[in-house]
Amino acid sequence: MTDDHTVQEMGCYGSAMPPTPHLDRIAAGGTRFDNAFCTNALCAPSRATVLTGAFSHIHGIRGNSEGADNVEELSADVPTFPELLRDAGYRTGLVGKYHIRQAPRGFDYWCIHPGQGEYFDPEFIDNGQRRRIQGYATDITGDLALEFLNGVDDDEPFCLVYQFKAPHRPFQPAPRHAGLFEEIEPTQPATIDDDYEGRRIAGLAQDMQFDVSLAPDYDDLPEGMTDEARRDWIYGRFIRDRWRTMVGVDENVGRVLDWLDENSRADDTLVIYTSDHGYFLGEHGWYDKRFMYDPAIRIPFVARCPTESAVGHVASEMVMNVDVAPTILDFAGVEIPPTVQGRSLRPLMAASAPDDWRQEVYYAYYEDSWRLRDTDIDQMAEPGFKYFTPHRIGPHRGIRTASHKLIEYLGEVDDAGRPLPYWEFFDLVADPDELDNRYDDPDCAQTIADLRQRLRELQVEYGDR
Repeated sequence: MTDDHTVQEMGCYGSAMPPTPHLDRIAAGGTRFDNAFCTNALCAPSRATVLTGAFSHIHGIRGNSEGADNVEELSADVPTFPELLRDAGYRTGLVGKYHIRQAPRGFDYWCIHPGQGEYFDPEFIDNGQRRRIQGYATDITGDLALEFLNGVDDDEPFCLVYQFKAPHRPFQPAPRHAGLFEEIEPTQPATIDDDYEGRRIAGLAQDMQFDVSLAPDYDDLPEGMTDEARRDWIYGRFIRDRWRTMVGVDENVGRVLDWLDENSRADDTLVIYTSDHGYFLGEHGWYDKRFMYDPAIRIPFVARCPTESAVGHVASEMVMNVDVAPTILDFAGVEIPPTVQGRSLRPLMAASAPDDWRQEVYYAYYEDSWRLRDTDIDQMAEPGFKYFTPHRIGPHRGIRTASHKLIEYLGEVDDAGRPLPYWEFFDLVADPDELDNRYDDPDCAQTIADLRQRLRELQVEYGDR
């Protein structure tokens, strides 16, 4: 798993840059999921969902920040798939980024970044003991993965959770990749100059704009540039640095795939690659995640198990990261507990989707910052302030089908404290860039009514009231 990776940066999804030959190996030998989505586009809750197969309101980790509605530890009542695998006799390991505020559960061995981690000479927590390791974080994570694998007996079942910090901000590549792609000028997305017309909530998220928020990252930003030239310079640097960090990820994924081949373990090993969520690469002028727009919630997701999965299969079914845990447990022959809310992707990987497969995905984002004013942001600079960086995005939930999306924004109130409901509706066939909010269009009234009803049904089904 990576952090903040997107389908826009992966070869098997049709992107020319950056090259990802080893990630593409997984897709070529198995299944590429074209409609895979996270259930909450934020690091900690998304990672908890992958481990548990449960939505944020069930496992308890709703956001990254401290707050009354968030907890720091996974619910003790919700088991993780590593715990269940270890109980079944698997050797379990976790290396790299974890980003949940408790010691990892269910692992025989773990060596993780504290918090977000660092790219160079990073500190790790090695089975509870802190130590600093010289080198580049992505390569070190690869070294730790191979160290774990080399300790597995030839006939011993194992599970390795292999998680990179990259390509998360500040987008720092390995020195050997620092000069790559310098001659390539990245193509800016068509929506980079979005004016947010008809989408009032999106217009509040100005702190997500890459040319505003990323400028402090670049102390070599040339002076005397026009606003347009400044934006183009920042965008080019932003994208090229992300590409460079992903080259390091791809190389280290290849190291593990090669180990499986060289040790005759590839044929009976399930390999899954995904990201905790997607990322805006300038779409709508943004560089972050969180919003229930496709660049943030759509995730790269490829999987293979050579003895069972179809080869080079492309699955169009609607899947979520809540499906990861039951898929792993299913392949391992371990009973799936009732706390799991996802479904196993095993039949989809065999190109045999059940007739009753879901027709939509459910999304819920809980952190509340859209009401922050400039005075609040100034206070955040004060020592000891513990709220997260202001991205001006409030709680919202929604439903996405293959053709439509409905978003309900929550928590906004007027001066008297009365709720101010706000909705967005997009026809994704006619408007894949999500620019035209047609919620008040009478021609869409029936579709909207149907989606609102289905959204309420899913809230009941998943227990998110």
